[in-house]
Amino acid sequence: GAVFPLCDAIVAAKKKHKMILGVSGGTRMRHTLAIGLDLGLPTGGLAQVVGAVEEQNAALLQAILSKNGGIGMPREHFPELALYLEIGIIPIVICMPPYHFWEEPPEEGRIPMNGPDVGLYLTAEVLGAKNLIFLKDQKGLYTDDPATNPKAKFIPQATADEILSANYPELIIEEKVLHYMKSARHIRQIQIVNGLEPALLERAMNGEHVGTIIRAG
Repeated sequence: GAVFPLCDAIVAAKKKHKMILGVSGGTRMRHTLAIGLDLGLPTGGLAQVVGAVEEQNAALLQAILSKNGGIGMPREHFPELALYLEIGIIPIVICMPPYHFWEEPPEEGRIPMNGPDVGLYLTAEVLGAKNLIFLKDQKGLYTDDPATNPKAKFIPQATADEILSANYPELIIEEKVLHYMKSARHIRQIQIVNGLEPALLERAMNGEHVGTIIRAG
């Protein structure tokens, strides 16, 4: 139900900003991982099937935004991104990194360590994007999952090292993003915003501090 108001906010923000949308698999991604684990798929295989779920979500988002210039961008069209932006198109990309069967083996288990958050971060870093905003289903970063721990405290800003050293039991952003931030050339700051409050998106794009801001150091 929150998708359509959020799309309206995206269209409104497009009038002032050039943007690229990245889409993940959401809850369906977790279900897909569970099935893949039961089937014994290797890490690279899991990464591939999760990417397929994202492609379906990207197609749905394109259908909603098509009248306003939204278009799904296959990875092989990546060199055309600058042209898309220049003519007012909203490129919609899937976020799962394209490592496929060459995915880095995780430290434990088989679930890929490089998920959609990492893929979107790497896309922004390669492009030298001005801002990277993650739209999540809660206000931002907490010391624990606020859905299960009412005592979890909201963190309005922090550095990557501060978060990693705190060893929080639950993170709203993939831990690998924090590691990559420390050696990045362009994306030295990210912002986590509540996507269930669409009005916050444009405020964040205008440079306002809403949600959580994480800096490299």
